[in-house]
Order: sequence, then C-alpha cells, then structure tokens
Amino acid sequence: MPSDRDRRRAIDTAASMYLAEEALDMSLLAERLGVGRATLYRWVGNRDELLGTVLAEATERTYRKAMSQASGKGPEYVIDVFDRVMRSVEASTELRALTKREPMVFIKLALMPGAIESISASIAAEILQSQVDAGQLTLSLSPQVLGQALVRICDIHLYAPLLGREKAEIETALDLIALLLGVPRV
Repeated sequence: MPSDRDRRRAIDTAASMYLAEEALDMSLLAERLGVGRATLYRWVGNRDELLGTVLAEATERTYRKAMSQASGKGPEYVIDVFDRVMRSVEASTELRALTKREPMVFIKLALMPGAIESISASIAAEILQSQVDAGQLTLSLSPQVLGQALVRICDIHLYAPLLGREKAEIETALDLIALLLGVPRV
C-alpha cells in the first residue's frame, strides 16, 4: 500500500507535467519520481486514472475560485459560478493542449462517469444547497440530481468542439441552467 505522501508526490508531479502541457508518460513520470513503473501504478493506478485525478483536482480548484468570485444570490449566483467555470475551462491552454493531443482520452475522462464528473456534480450540489440553505433558491429536484444535470449540460455544451461543433456553446448552457432554475436569463 503506497503512503499518502508517495501518492501525493506522484499526483503533484503528474500535475506539473500537465501544467507544462507535456504528455503524461508513465515511464517518464516513474523516472522523475525515481521509482519503477510497477511501483508508480501501485501508487496511482493506470494512466487514465492518474490523469482523471489530476483533472478532477484542477476542476475542483476552478469551481472553488469561481465560487469565491461569483456575485449575486440564488439563481444569479449559481449561473455566475457556472459561467465563470466554463469560461475558465475554455481559456485553459493546458486543457486545450490535452484535448488536441488526446481528444478521445479527454472525452472518456470528462464526459463519462468518473473522478471529474463526480467532483463537479458534488460541488454543483454544494452550490445549490448553499443557496437553498440561505433561503435564496427553491428547487423542484434534489441538489444532487439537479447538480448532476447542470454539470452534464455544461459539459456537452462546453466540449461541443470535441463532439463536432464549431465552438463551445456556453451561452446555450447558461440559458438552460437559468431555465432549470426557473429564472429568465437577461
């Protein structure tokens, strides 16, 4: 069983590679860590699992930053958070490099159930619940169900270029979020 410190070191080194827009090569990563490939795999799982972890952690940081910067209350706050998250993701040169280099891997990691969707849905539910608790929002679905729906709406519209569209459809995603929250979007 790997120590938390060893696992963390591997994830941090992989994240550094991602931020440098390098391909995540497990042999190179093992060499940088001074361990064998088998040890690395025991620490972090396979390449897709590790890349999913790196992207999930980046996703959480993006949401937390958007939450701290968003304004408004209730639906306006929720829409502002999702707007900031999607625009931040769209502007990410590191993510753009990854999606150009490995579009199918990214689609699998970002659009299928896994670490990225799990953290996104969890934070979306947290955002919704915080506004319900503050008396600023009334929901007809549970925050968990609606949060997951909002994440999927954002993903499909944000990553539209990977699915054959010309560009991201952020405004459409925001319009749909407003509709599900029961407010007109101005």
